[in-house]
Amino acid sequence: MTPQLRRRLALTASITGAVLVALDGTALTVARPVLQRDLHASVAEVQWAGTGYLVTVAALLVFAGRLGDRYGHRRVFTIGVAGFAATSAGIALAPGIGWVIALRALQGVAGALLQPATLGMLRAVWPAERLAGAIAVRTAVIGLAAAAGPLVGGALTAHFGWRSVFLFGLLPAAAALLAALAVPSAVPPPAAPPAAAPPSAAPPAGTHPGTAAGGRGGLDLPGAALLALALACLVQTLVTLPDSGWSVTTAPGLAAAAVLAVALARHERRTARPLLPPALLRSPAVAAPLGVLLAASAALQGVLFPATYFLQDVQGLDPLQSALRAAPLAVAMILAAAGSSRLAKRHGERTVVLTGMALVTSGALLTARLGPGSGTVAITLCFLLLGAGFGAVMAAATAMVVRGASTAEAGVAGGLQQTALNVGPALGIALATTTAGSADPGAALMPAALTMAAVAAAGTLLATRVPVPARPADRKGASATHR
Repeated sequence: MTPQLRRRLALTASITGAVLVALDGTALTVARPVLQRDLHASVAEVQWAGTGYLVTVAALLVFAGRLGDRYGHRRVFTIGVAGFAATSAGIALAPGIGWVIALRALQGVAGALLQPATLGMLRAVWPAERLAGAIAVRTAVIGLAAAAGPLVGGALTAHFGWRSVFLFGLLPAAAALLAALAVPSAVPPPAAPPAAAPPSAAPPAGTHPGTAAGGRGGLDLPGAALLALALACLVQTLVTLPDSGWSVTTAPGLAAAAVLAVALARHERRTARPLLPPALLRSPAVAAPLGVLLAASAALQGVLFPATYFLQDVQGLDPLQSALRAAPLAVAMILAAAGSSRLAKRHGERTVVLTGMALVTSGALLTARLGPGSGTVAITLCFLLLGAGFGAVMAAATAMVVRGASTAEAGVAGGLQQTALNVGPALGIALATTTAGSADPGAALMPAALTMAAVAAAGTLLATRVPVPARPADRKGASATHR
């Protein structure tokens, strides 16, 4: 198999796996009311079907990425896709809401396995100088799938019922499995002798023995448990905060997450084989883009949550009309993600990330100015700025995170990237609803949008810490050598 074909198959598997998750999440949102009526479930039970998935997937993403580093991303990806397909089929046949909740939690395990591997496979087979282009294509297709999800989910639910939404997911799952199985494993076998590794593959100074070569020295199970519990407490609290508000049940969740995070930090400093390599977390090429992704995703969803209520409750639009008003966001996100790689080559990735965060900040500020009399042009401009900014940031920052990690730690880096994109939206919505207080989300659009503009501005400042790409310097050095 030629390297070019290998790269194309890896990109196909990565895209179809990511599309599988994006379609599932967005299509299910439309089907929830019908699912509730059909299974005679309460609103809280239907919400737990979504919360159970979010909590499980967020808790396990980093550990799943480490499994890919150790055992091979293609193998972990294949298991994840197969598990996702099996649980989708199970949910489609579920006799009651209890089965749906349990299977959605299991589906979160499968989703955690496949998502970091979609980036790990790309890091393993794509050259570093071309990785940004592959991730830009992947990001653009994810945006397209997220935009099409509600339409597909609505059409399937209207004509065939809510169960068809889960059966439809079997199609991208089959495509992802076929593409992944066609890609030869790019990860060295665990039994490879250390002497076979080239000198350049030696772990950097400060890295504990046993963390190189895909983590062949062992798995940090205590660290994985502490991280999973901390993230589960954090995400569960953030997701339920918009409904429950700040109460006696909210504070313990955040306190537990903080205590577990401190315990995790102490454990990671003492263990010989940390789940989160210190050198990776300290690297500006990884840590800064991760922070930017967290801020961007929080700001975007923190604006969209009240904006949806604003369009329907304040401006009196029906769901279809409000969806059409928001459509420019998806279009701008797709175009910006697709063009981010070319812009990064010309102007540098830091410039693209800074510009994207500035657009998100501007979009949030303009959204805060919307009122009952705002016209289509003003609303469209807000969504265009938000979509273009987030699309550029997501593609460029993701490329920096994945490329900034070594091949042996690509899974952990992918898990951290996916964790940021899972925690960010929950954080943004929680902040937006907290800002709104007792007011309806639509009526509190201004304070919520201003808060999210502050979050995006903080992300913009963080983007200034993104290191300048080394490519221009390399070119100068090369020309000096030729002279």
